[in-house]
Amino acid sequence: MNAIVDKDTCIGCGLCPSICPEVFDMEDDGKAGVISDPVPEGAEDSAKEAEESCPVNAISVE
Repeated sequence: MNAIVDKDTCIGCGLCPSICPEVFDMEDDGKAGVISDPVPEGAEDSAKEAEESCPVNAISVE
């Protein structure tokens, strides 16, 4: 399972790292980034929750 953040769409709200810090982090550009690829075992559910919670649909977890 892989996570992707669309940097052009991301608004830097910080929701995804608050939901799934194992996979997402805020980067120097103020936008979210993926810090663990593939998604670690045990973090799949929270990664999907972060995807579903993103207010601008900038995250895809496949």
